[in-house]
Amino acid sequence: MAKRIVESFIDDIDGSEAEGTTRFALDGVTYEIDLSGTNREKLEKALAPYITKARAVRADRVLRGRRPGALSSRAVSREKATEIRRWAKAQGLPVSERGRIASTVVEQYEAAH
Repeated sequence: MAKRIVESFIDDIDGSEAEGTTRFALDGVTYEIDLSGTNREKLEKALAPYITKARAVRADRVLRGRRPGALSSRAVSREKATEIRRWAKAQGLPVSERGRIASTVVEQYEAAH
């Protein structure tokens, strides 16, 4: 039996086909969003006045004063945290009702989805 798996990017804003993932950062948190070309242009246009006045920062400057691996754990939205907690409980994994979710649980969730 043959099987074909197709992975496609869906624009997180409007559900259209995305061209790829766009990364940006604000206040020390890096975000990723899948966008179509049109929505990426809208994001770039919205940020342009701030980017032209901002200073570029080398990656190693961001790490100063943080423990190793601090950036490797991802912050998750409240909605996604609720989803991860629900999934973890169904899998029998230990997860607290509040606070930070262990990175190992987040990694297991992402591997399963």
